[in-house]
Amino acid sequence: MFSDVLQFLINIIFSLFGIALIIRAWIYAIRLHPFNPYSQAVLRTTEWLVQPIRKVVPPGNRIDWPSLLACWLTSLIFLLAALLASTGQLPSASSLLPIALTALLTVLKWTFNLILWITLIQAILSWVNPLAPIMPVLQTLTAPLLDPIRRILPNLGGLDLSPLVLLVLAQVAMMVLQSLAFSLLGV
Repeated sequence: MFSDVLQFLINIIFSLFGIALIIRAWIYAIRLHPFNPYSQAVLRTTEWLVQPIRKVVPPGNRIDWPSLLACWLTSLIFLLAALLASTGQLPSASSLLPIALTALLTVLKWTFNLILWITLIQAILSWVNPLAPIMPVLQTLTAPLLDPIRRILPNLGGLDLSPLVLLVLAQVAMMVLQSLAFSLLGV
C-alpha cells in the first residue's frame, strides 16, 4: 500500500515537472512572448534546473537544448526513483543504458500526453468559453500541430476535425512508446 502511494506521488511530481520542462522548450520553439503570465509561471518553476545546464549546453536557434536535457534528466531520475520505490534497490550498471533509453521514451510520452491534454482543453474551451484568457496561448501552442492536419483534411465547413485527429495520433503514439519502454526494461 505504502509503495503504491509512493510510486503514485513520484509519478505525479516528476511527470508534472517534466511536462513543465517540455512546455518551456515548446515556448522557446514557437517564440511565445516570455512576459505572458503562463510563460512566466513555467519559466520560474523550471529555472532552477535549466539555468545551470544552460551554462554548459547552449540553446539552439529553435530548440531549447538545456530544457530538453533537463527533461531527460528528470525522466531518468524519475525512472530510478520508481525502480527504487518498487524494488527497494537501484538497478545494476548493466541496465543503465536501457534505463537511459527508456528515459528518452518517457520524455516523448510526456510530450504526446501534453499534446493530448492541450488539444483537449483547447477543443473544450472553444465550445464552452472561446474568449477565455488562455485561449490565445493554447491556439499558439497547437497551431503548428493542427495546421498541417487541417491542410490534409477535407473542408467540412464549420466542423474542424483536426483536434480529433491530433488526439488519436497522440494517443496511438503514447501506446507505441509505452510498449517500447516496456520492451526496453524487460517488463
